[in-house]
Amino acid sequence: MPNVVGISFRPVTKIYYFDPTTFKDLKVDDWVIVETARGIEMGRVALPLRFVSESDIKGQLKPILRRATPVDLLMAQDYKAKETEAMEICSKLVSEMGILMKVIQADYSFNGSRLLFCFTADQRIDFRELVKELAKNFKTRIEMKQVGARDETKMLDGYGRCGRRLCCSSWLTEFYPVSIRMAKQQGLPLAPAEISGMCGRLLCCLSYEDKMYTEIEKSLPQIGSQIKFKTGVGVVRGHNIINEAVFVEVEDNTSYIEVPVTEIETIVPEKAKPSRKNKN
Repeated sequence: MPNVVGISFRPVTKIYYFDPTTFKDLKVDDWVIVETARGIEMGRVALPLRFVSESDIKGQLKPILRRATPVDLLMAQDYKAKETEAMEICSKLVSEMGILMKVIQADYSFNGSRLLFCFTADQRIDFRELVKELAKNFKTRIEMKQVGARDETKMLDGYGRCGRRLCCSSWLTEFYPVSIRMAKQQGLPLAPAEISGMCGRLLCCLSYEDKMYTEIEKSLPQIGSQIKFKTGVGVVRGHNIINEAVFVEVEDNTSYIEVPVTEIETIVPEKAKPSRKNKN
């Protein structure tokens, strides 16, 4: 199993594995200089030295080159202070050139060798002329990156309907798939305003309990099946997954009662309905 160190390049972002080379004593929050696909970068140790399986490694491990020096940290701090001004200049150029895009973040590399602008747009943008003007202004390599609604919200930060800081900007390092099925399974209203976050996409928190809901639902008798419980018999008409119970229609009764799964004695599966064949 490979020996790796986990490095992150910005707060609350994805952690990447690197080859520790000779740096075996790195601790969490240590700053290091590493080789990446985009060039030399400075990152923070998020996961100390550990062994991982081969399946967790994607591609060739890049090496940790050295520890960051005080000069590196001061240089990074200096360029960090220039990012707000860089974003303002870029936004002004975008407006003057009539480009339909919104600049949301400027990100210098630690030594100023690269300046990345993140933006949103409704369609693909031809920003070649913009890049030329930006290169003249900043005298460094310019990169442009179009991001989606979730990434934009993560960068801008905010507070959700729960009253807490957004998950994506406070602790969630990666976005996971969220589907409307999760909302249906949890019995939530399917109105977009009720199940959408600030980004306009489905709430990330819908996925947090999805596994639990799926496992509990498997343990409950299917809707339409007949059950026998302590006080009688009836047909299952619905599930209450949170309470691990079922709603039962009792014989000769127009109302439903809630029966905990622990009180169910026997289950008779729903009978298959006879298929209808076309008559010639």
